[in-house]
Amino acid sequence: MPTSRTGRPPVQRASRRPAVSRPSPENAVQRLYTRARKAWDRPLTAYYLILGGSLLITVLGLVMVYSASQITALQMSLPGSFFFRKQFLAAVIGAVLLLVASRMPVKLHRALAYPILAGAVFLMALVQVPGIGMSVNGNQNWISLGGSFQIQPSEFGKLALVLWAADLLARKQDKKLLTQWKHMLVPLVPVAFLLLGLIMLGGDMGTAIILTAILFGLLWLAGAPTRLFVGVLSIAGLIGLILIRTSPNRMARLACIGATEPKSGAADCWQAVHGIYALASGGIFGSGLGASVEKWGQLPEAHTDFIFAVTGEELGLAGTLSVLALFAALGYAGIRVAGRTEDPFVRYAAGGVTTWITAQAVINIGAVLGLLPIAGVPLPLFSYGGSALLPTMFAIGLLIAFARDDPAARAALSMRQPRFGRKRAGGAVPARGPRRWNTMRRRASSARSSGER
Repeated sequence: MPTSRTGRPPVQRASRRPAVSRPSPENAVQRLYTRARKAWDRPLTAYYLILGGSLLITVLGLVMVYSASQITALQMSLPGSFFFRKQFLAAVIGAVLLLVASRMPVKLHRALAYPILAGAVFLMALVQVPGIGMSVNGNQNWISLGGSFQIQPSEFGKLALVLWAADLLARKQDKKLLTQWKHMLVPLVPVAFLLLGLIMLGGDMGTAIILTAILFGLLWLAGAPTRLFVGVLSIAGLIGLILIRTSPNRMARLACIGATEPKSGAADCWQAVHGIYALASGGIFGSGLGASVEKWGQLPEAHTDFIFAVTGEELGLAGTLSVLALFAALGYAGIRVAGRTEDPFVRYAAGGVTTWITAQAVINIGAVLGLLPIAGVPLPLFSYGGSALLPTMFAIGLLIAFARDDPAARAALSMRQPRFGRKRAGGAVPARGPRRWNTMRRRASSARSSGER
């Protein structure tokens, strides 16, 4: 045994354990970012975002319609749940339309483009016939269906323009005609101006702005040159400026941007100011569901155009940010569907629907926040109004169908296992006939063996 200089045996020291490397905060953040990136890149991400986001917006909208419309219904000597029941009925019908649209093949959507356009033009022209068309809040854009049910054909004009223009541009792209500016503009722009003219005959400039946004979105997706895009935008802006300058009502709405106190005169800005009051009194978490003060007659159109203000008052900043996040997720999913497809019709239709919903949400919320003039357009899927809800839910069904039609999404859906009727490991399977959900499910043919059902 070796000894030390003092003659004593050396002290044996315990061997040190290797230090455990702890993950640095940067590595943890990087791993979290990588996981989030992988989750966003999954084939079914857009499908789940569209389906889940639209359903959450619709359900939350039903709750807020019930809360915001009770006082208005009682003031009209109606039951407190009157508007909620009508909106719930429209949501049920819209859910059926969503399901039908999500299961329809793309060829059938294209086949329906011209009939829907012809029907929308006919109904929008029928609005101007005396005795048939109705005027609501100064706009001649409604048709009475009997009783308390009305229909606004201009809302269906948005869906008609998206489907018809997508089919038109897709056929011209297949024939390599979109490189010529004449084929890009004709007949798309004249038909869009026909719809805009029928809408403006009734005085509804808000819906006309949404239709114009859809037109520009489609031209941008079609690859319109900058000079052509700027030219059409300049013409539309000039026409809009003339329409605003020649209408005292529109000039008064323009003067209410950023108003914080009611004014005297024509531009009293009562609605805009009380919308700001509602948002300001909500705080972070709101005054509580049903506890809004502004809906007691102070805020006009509390359950339609200004339902976002009541949401801010009752649910606070947390509620409004949640609504904004849902619309942002819906818009992202629509852009993703349009960007990843190889089918030109799907790209134009998905882009048009995304432009429609996003632009309408921005215009409505911007008006409530005092950043834009009050255009009188509802918040998609959220505000009261069956005429706006039905075509919007059909358009959401289009996005769901397009998201499912992606090859990677189809493969992922075909590999999903049913929750019920699954074979247990080591367990005997009762001798029963095949379950219906097993027969309806699409399976990957490569994963089957020769003796498997």
